[in-house]
Amino acid sequence: MPQVTLNQARDVLLVVDVQNDFCPGGALQVAEGDAVVAPINRLTGLFANVVATQDWHPPGHHSFAASHAGKQPFESAVLSYGDQVLWPDHCVAGTHGAAFHSDLNLDPMQLIVRKGFRHDIDSYSAFFENDRKTPTGLAGYLRERGLERLFICGLATDFCVFYSAMDGKRLGFEVAILEDACRAIDLDGSLDEARRQMGGVGVDFSAAAAHF
Repeated sequence: MPQVTLNQARDVLLVVDVQNDFCPGGALQVAEGDAVVAPINRLTGLFANVVATQDWHPPGHHSFAASHAGKQPFESAVLSYGDQVLWPDHCVAGTHGAAFHSDLNLDPMQLIVRKGFRHDIDSYSAFFENDRKTPTGLAGYLRERGLERLFICGLATDFCVFYSAMDGKRLGFEVAILEDACRAIDLDGSLDEARRQMGGVGVDFSAAAAHF
């Protein structure tokens, strides 16, 4: 594969949810989730523009299975905005689980977007909460800075990375997924379905962290 040539005036690295609870030993661990840290640290040294997201839930968040009598993690519930996977308690604001992985270099990150902090709405996407209409403000930030092409990495490929990529395309940004700097949950075939949908809207899978 050819090396990726960056346009530092318009390209941005979006680092999604590289937090302790999504890494091995965490409450909602992604297999090999901590393996993304080293390639992301290398990438953040190459991009002039770096943004990160951080899951940041209040205690008793409505997406937690423990908030629903008789429900178990990974079952579903119908909430005010539609179907919602119910998760183990994770990334509770101010806890160790919500903190970024200790080896992740935060210094190059110019903006950290916290999401999921509204008690009744979960948030996968870097751009919108799960009601699909409440914005995080990221799109406006990127547009005001003239940033048009997103390279997305982090956790997890089939949930927060996926929704961020889909919304990025819907909002008119160019989007590439750096799959070697991502890891997936793959819940009941969710990874294959996520890749199918992202490919269908033109998300670019040809780049990789190793190509920079």
